[in-house]
Amino acid sequence: MRVDDLSHQELLELDPGGGVIRFAGQRALLLDAVAMGLLRRYLVENFGLTAARTVLTQFGFAHGWRMAEAMKAQFEWDSDEDWRRAGTRIHTLGGLFRVESTTAGAARDEGMTLAASYEAEQHLLHFGRTDECVCWTICGLTSGYLSRSTGQEIYVLEHRCIGRGDAACRLVGRTRAEWGDQRAEDLTFFESTRLKECLDVSLLRVTETLRAAERKLRLRRRALIRVVPEVDEPLGIIAQSPPMRQIVDLARRVARVDSTVLITGESGVGKERIARLLHEESTRAAGPFIAVNCGAIAETLLESELFGHARGAFTGATSDRPGLFEAASTGTLLLDEIGEVSAGMQVKLLRALQEREIRRVGENKSRRVDVRIIAATNRDLTQVITGGGFRPDLYYRLKVVELRVPPLRERRDDILALARLLLADATKRMKRKISGFAPGVADQLLRYDWPGNVRELENAMERAVVLARGGRVELEDLPEEVRQAFPRPVPASVVRPLGEIEKEYILAALDLNEGNQTHTAKQLQIGSATLYRKLKRYGRIGA
Repeated sequence: MRVDDLSHQELLELDPGGGVIRFAGQRALLLDAVAMGLLRRYLVENFGLTAARTVLTQFGFAHGWRMAEAMKAQFEWDSDEDWRRAGTRIHTLGGLFRVESTTAGAARDEGMTLAASYEAEQHLLHFGRTDECVCWTICGLTSGYLSRSTGQEIYVLEHRCIGRGDAACRLVGRTRAEWGDQRAEDLTFFESTRLKECLDVSLLRVTETLRAAERKLRLRRRALIRVVPEVDEPLGIIAQSPPMRQIVDLARRVARVDSTVLITGESGVGKERIARLLHEESTRAAGPFIAVNCGAIAETLLESELFGHARGAFTGATSDRPGLFEAASTGTLLLDEIGEVSAGMQVKLLRALQEREIRRVGENKSRRVDVRIIAATNRDLTQVITGGGFRPDLYYRLKVVELRVPPLRERRDDILALARLLLADATKRMKRKISGFAPGVADQLLRYDWPGNVRELENAMERAVVLARGGRVELEDLPEEVRQAFPRPVPASVVRPLGEIEKEYILAALDLNEGNQTHTAKQLQIGSATLYRKLKRYGRIGA
């Protein structure tokens, strides 16, 4: 066999029925060049240039060595020289490069010039022009083939490369002794010890990245502590008040088991934060956390959203699509506003919870799912059940454990801590320099009932940051309803006379209205003369 006799027809064997391709007698795979380029990009971006070059060089060397053995076993060559030169021909037929000129040694001695290189092409595509030669796999490939076919350790290195802007790639192969110290650094990429060193360096880089992220988290934690010492890790949950501490403690205990949890509470109290706490403290923390607002999705679409659909199940279903139950596999799925789900959908949810399996819309087969379900609602489901709007069996299936998140008016010890935290977040987000609250603002925040709970408080803090003229939030920066809130009597260890409490309340209302007696009397729903007499008795009006 001579080199010129090699052709695709003899080298390539296709078995469409068996799904096997053989090239030069060896099982082969057809790989997209761009996919190989993406692999290169992944290696470079995640492990660095040195590690990527080492891996690709040694991969190429092993490939070339095996190809030389296959060519020796497959054909009877007229001479060892033909066997050696066949390497260039076989790699060209494989689409790796196109040779412009070559000596009889195929990169040995005088070397060979490549007019085209898939590797240089892919490097340019993903990284652009570089300062170094980049045909690492091809250098390893030709090195491995020559080393096996000559019986010597031949190392092929690049002198010029299309990837760095040269007109062609120039490869030369020599023994280690022949290279001497000229390209000593390049030869280390063929050594197995170099691969271990590169992987160790890559692991060190990943470790350093994780440490940097941990340092940032610690700095963030310290910043939060300076602003709000009461922040309770891990999700910035404020739990200074006894009711909230009790809920957080209970949530952490429940998180350890895989039971279904029903979180109840008014709108805006932070039910999703408690759900995230359940997820983060559970054994499913490494899995996904997916939240879906059942009340915001039309009834006709909710089933497809949760369970997925098969191709052709309905108009517009052009392909199979998994639902959120499958997407949340090994993790947690939060079904928010569960009280808004229709009766028909409740039946399907009940079956999914009981059987731990779902059925995509348009499919007949069931699929097992491994997901923890947390439901949340701001409605009193017991009343909804009485009215026939919610299935009692689904309610009890969801309510294995119920966590009722108290409204903000029942956890007043948390209001200032939350306000300072939300103020700090809004200040950072809007790039304002606001240090805190002016005198009187904190007291006014405590006087208000916050019917919108944490969400309303967050909006109030964002508004204050927008309107603040100086470095602190003033009373005038708060929403009107907050500024108009009257003080609440503070419980004491002893019962106080009603007259004292009335006096404090009336004087506070007068101060809030900046001394306007008419407006104050109207708000207190008493006559102006009555107010006048009381103020005179309190010493606020001269005799």
